[in-house]
Amino acid sequence: MVRRERTDDASATDRSNRRAVLKALGAAGTVGLGTLAGCTTADGGDGDGGDSGDGGDSGDGGDSGDSGDGGDSGDTGGTTQGTPEPSIGTVNYGVLNPMTGPYAALAEQQRQGARLAVNWVNESDEFDFEIEATYGDTRAETEAGQQAATRAIQQDDADFLMGAISSSVALGLNTIALDQEVIYNPGGAAIPITGSQCNEYVFRAETNTAQNARGSAIWTMENLGENIHFHIADYAYGRSVLSEWRKLLEPEGFNEVGVTRADLGETNFDPYISEISNTDADVVVVGSTGGDLVNFIRQAHSAGLKDQMDIMTTAGTFQSIRAGVGETGYGVYGGTRYVYQIETGDNQEFVSRFRDEYDGNPDNFARVAFDSIRMTAHGIQEAGTNDPTEVKDVLPDLEVPSLFDPNNFRACDHQATNPIWIGQNVEPDEGETPAVNLITKREGADVIPPCGETGCDMGS
Repeated sequence: MVRRERTDDASATDRSNRRAVLKALGAAGTVGLGTLAGCTTADGGDGDGGDSGDGGDSGDGGDSGDSGDGGDSGDTGGTTQGTPEPSIGTVNYGVLNPMTGPYAALAEQQRQGARLAVNWVNESDEFDFEIEATYGDTRAETEAGQQAATRAIQQDDADFLMGAISSSVALGLNTIALDQEVIYNPGGAAIPITGSQCNEYVFRAETNTAQNARGSAIWTMENLGENIHFHIADYAYGRSVLSEWRKLLEPEGFNEVGVTRADLGETNFDPYISEISNTDADVVVVGSTGGDLVNFIRQAHSAGLKDQMDIMTTAGTFQSIRAGVGETGYGVYGGTRYVYQIETGDNQEFVSRFRDEYDGNPDNFARVAFDSIRMTAHGIQEAGTNDPTEVKDVLPDLEVPSLFDPNNFRACDHQATNPIWIGQNVEPDEGETPAVNLITKREGADVIPPCGETGCDMGS
């Protein structure tokens, strides 16, 4: 069991002073990155002082690092007697998306969802602050992601970060968040992000691989067959899928026919598909996403694999995946995190505004970005400050609105409690992009793993 918190007894003021010193050091500071498999250490550990992140005044440098422009957390000596209490001020969010590389098609939706969340918060009377967002490109590379995050913190005064789709990149940003004391909302789904490599500054609105597996694995065995072959993208996300499915299915007595692993970004899946087709599998479970999954499904269709066995995916019902595979995706199953048609929370208002803004329907990645920022915004409002060292103590277990009805970041691991649907791609009424037939739903409380099984324990 891992509990990743700072071990010193410093108060929030002490931590903010540390951030102020780091900011003053500028480029001379160094991020003390921990060792991560596949992660490259990034320099530039000058935090942004815990200030409001709006590039404005930061007080006299002797306070807790909060800004003196209305973004203070109440520890800068208060206001003159008779003067109204200031508003929270400006909140700077660094939005980091893989705009280039294998996740570029998914990243566009993630960025659009983030922009809509920023506008939503800024136009709402619920919040005593405005968000100012800056944008960076993580690509699908850990080092690039860490560099983008460091730039957002150092150059744009970001105290809050959202983004990444690659789980390996997200794990790298976890470390940045802890070292720099900024709140981070990951877009990656691997369980270690809020599991064995969790920390007190990471709050995830994305549905993780354990939730997806708990909503899909037993259904797959009972409805598609117990002879299962796994094909994964060989990085953090794919490995997490394999681990979680095995954990759930082994007690049920399933038969693991085999495992194939492809490098992230692979384009030729013929050798893997040939190997899979020569097994007695009832179903192949595919743990990949983005261009990797699109290419796998297309090539599996061409090879006739769907005539031999069912294909269950962890991401195959994503709108961007369906658009990429077209009619070759008919019949593919997926553990479904989100489709725009669902009637939960204020999702339909979100869909309407997304259509007005972008002339299309939102995907899961837009949903994740939107909920990440809006859920965190409610924590900022509740805390009454834009200081992440204080917001992080208010957010856990705080019930806030989400597109999935009232939701929260669970206290023990900061994972949102999201539902899962089983869906199947089917022929649409018009066009070639598959529609999704939702077969069954499992509620968030039923699919989130017990705190004791996640590898993270930050208390209850």
